[in-house]
Amino acid sequence: MTVVGFTGHQNIPAEAIEYVKDHLRSELKTFDPQALVGTCSLADGADQLFAQLIIDAGGGLNVVIPSSDYETTFDTQSLRRYHQLLSRASKTETLNWPEPSEDAFLAAGRLVADRSDVLIAVWDGQEAQGKGGTADIVRYAQQNGKRTIIIWPKGVTRERPGRELS
Repeated sequence: MTVVGFTGHQNIPAEAIEYVKDHLRSELKTFDPQALVGTCSLADGADQLFAQLIIDAGGGLNVVIPSSDYETTFDTQSLRRYHQLLSRASKTETLNWPEPSEDAFLAAGRLVADRSDVLIAVWDGQEAQGKGGTADIVRYAQQNGKRTIIIWPKGVTRERPGRELS
């Protein structure tokens, strides 16, 4: 079994979506689909895209839920996708945080990295907007010797209006 962990931005610019999808599909094709398990937190944006591509590739899906009341972090559309993807998960684990917080997101991201053979990140290379963001998880994985694959199109920047959760 190969466990592919994932972290990525919630807000991917429209001009980057196809690039990200193509490169995620390409990376996932390098693994045996019968032995492939993806793990992430199903945050809006890149996490949900990754989870769907894992399922499409024939892999299993494990979900690390950062906290109780995690669902309050989603808008209506992303909550619907969250429930659809969660229903396809082989395994779910909810961390012991009473509510969504930066500490909960950091703990979930680190657990995803720790449980992975390789970590894929949809990351623009910029610092996280809050503790537990994509940059923090990439840095944690790399500091712990985890093979890390970064996907981001050159020359594309993201709007950074608010706090990212993964």
